[in-house]
Amino acid sequence: MYDGVIILESLRTGAVLDEVPLTVRKLQRVAVTGASAAQPALWTIMDFAVEDQHAEALAEKLQEVLDKPGWYADFHNADEIFVVFPGKVFRYPRGDQAARAEAQAHGRTLAIPEPQLDWVD
Repeated sequence: MYDGVIILESLRTGAVLDEVPLTVRKLQRVAVTGASAAQPALWTIMDFAVEDQHAEALAEKLQEVLDKPGWYADFHNADEIFVVFPGKVFRYPRGDQAARAEAQAHGRTLAIPEPQLDWVD
């Protein structure tokens, strides 16, 4: 089982995230400090779980529906991490600092603020 977070405002207008069964664990609305100029000040955060056999499909779908610039989603299990940006998926073993740095570097090219490049490792 993979656990993760999707900021619902990160989805493109008109995007549909379907065909991948997710278990919603929590929805919350938060005021954000440090949002980029392209991001709203209020976010709706969805904590979710996805079964192992659906993790790759979720990553593929997310890379299609995430908005540009400045958004990503991540999810992980005990062994590995998916970090998904618009049009690009990083998948690496937990603790692989070189792979994490590569994903963070990609996030910087999308103008994601540094404090937001803080997914669970």
